[in-house]
Amino acid sequence: MIAGHLREKNGYYHIILNWKDGDGKRRSKSISTGLPVKGNKKKAEAMLLEARKTFKPEDIASGKNTPYHVFLDRWLKDKMNDFDEETYAVYSHNARVFIGPYFKSLNLQLHEIRTSTLEAYYNHEKTKNHASKKTILQIHEIITLSLNYAIELGWIESNPAKGINPATDEVSVLFVDFLLEWLEMMRTRVRETTYASYNSGIRQSIIPYFMDKKLTLTDIEENPKYLQDFYQHELSKGLSPNSVLRRHANIRKALQHAFHLGLIKSNPADRIERPKKQDYTASYYTDEELAKLFKAAKGDPLELPIVLAAYYGLRRSEIIGLRWDAIDFNPDDPKITIQFTVTEVNFGDGQGNVIIEKEGTKSKASKRTLPLVKPIADLLLQKKKDIENNRRLCGSCYNDKYLDFVHVNEIGERMKPNYISQHFALLLEKHGLKKIRFHDLRHSCASLLYANGVSLKQIQEWLGHSDISTTANIYTHLDYNSKIATANAILPVLFDQQESTDELER
Repeated sequence: MIAGHLREKNGYYHIILNWKDGDGKRRSKSISTGLPVKGNKKKAEAMLLEARKTFKPEDIASGKNTPYHVFLDRWLKDKMNDFDEETYAVYSHNARVFIGPYFKSLNLQLHEIRTSTLEAYYNHEKTKNHASKKTILQIHEIITLSLNYAIELGWIESNPAKGINPATDEVSVLFVDFLLEWLEMMRTRVRETTYASYNSGIRQSIIPYFMDKKLTLTDIEENPKYLQDFYQHELSKGLSPNSVLRRHANIRKALQHAFHLGLIKSNPADRIERPKKQDYTASYYTDEELAKLFKAAKGDPLELPIVLAAYYGLRRSEIIGLRWDAIDFNPDDPKITIQFTVTEVNFGDGQGNVIIEKEGTKSKASKRTLPLVKPIADLLLQKKKDIENNRRLCGSCYNDKYLDFVHVNEIGERMKPNYISQHFALLLEKHGLKKIRFHDLRHSCASLLYANGVSLKQIQEWLGHSDISTTANIYTHLDYNSKIATANAILPVLFDQQESTDELER
């Protein structure tokens, strides 16, 4: 049973419940009984006992998802007896006429309320409704008290309204605080791998640089040079222009959100000079080099992943995510379907690398079905036999969790993405082969297809690119032989013209 006791407040009994959550943190919840203290102790004690019996801590998880405008109504009802009639009337009017409709239009849940959200709302009341400072302060008081109640219920952990001075004309949100709020918002709006990329750039680079500068959004808006100085600082550390451009993209996107909220009047990231993007040149193996690699990888744990990457151009995440149900060995129509991915990311929260499984690929175009050629079918069938033998030999020690996956080791553990990259580098070094990344096998596949007359559209579909411009930008420069062929095609025309010119001159 949940622990609890009664507390007297403003002449009324309140139930205080206490418990520890799954992380061992002590939580509490305050419930107004509506009973005056005088003459109602036994009734209040009975209500306390009932609350201790029926309260479920999991209600907290659903509570934080309550729309804020709905929560305001609950707060007014639960706290009705805590205020005198005049104060309650003012709170009720402002909540239902001003605050509630605004947040209902945004459809924001309680846990989504941020300092920047409130700043934007106060700016809205000032500019759109021409609210007086007195009205703004009353609204701020209501929001602060209601969010304090959400903390009492255990639905949120901190009050974003604290520390704001809504009576001033300036936005007081620190740039760093806003970036962190934006980052948290993006967690639920983008793919986990995309969020991990945002998180890494912001927490490891942008936040450390701006943390001690104490710059507000207004400071950044009025002085874009602060951003320019940051980009120059990153370049001076040896970071590539393309990496700095990714930092810029994060900052610009966050500031664009601030602009849409009305926290700034323009996006300062649009008023600076960005580093010039470096053209990407993909590394690749020739067919002779691939032949040497296949020979070196014979019998190695990476033999099958290497073949799949070089022949089908599969991404590392697609190789690790390959499952047996995606492979059709039907001799009349053998095929392999790329439809599941496994990635390894780090969210920068101190928990280390996290494995993410996803029913789906990088893009819609990445989900593709390809013909299963006999040499690769033979390798897959041999892999299936090896797994069966290992299961029989290991018995109960074998890990049955990943039976659906192709790439597992001798005891059934699924191959990790980072293992592929690290082991591949060691394999190349051991056999004295040219150093490339594992992902460059995908480039090698594309360059060989192009060199053998396969069109860009076909290469796009084979590799699973969503846009043919991606295929063109990365791979068309790889095949020097095609340039020689082009030169030879033009040469006779120019040569004939030159002969005609010489005849005329003679």
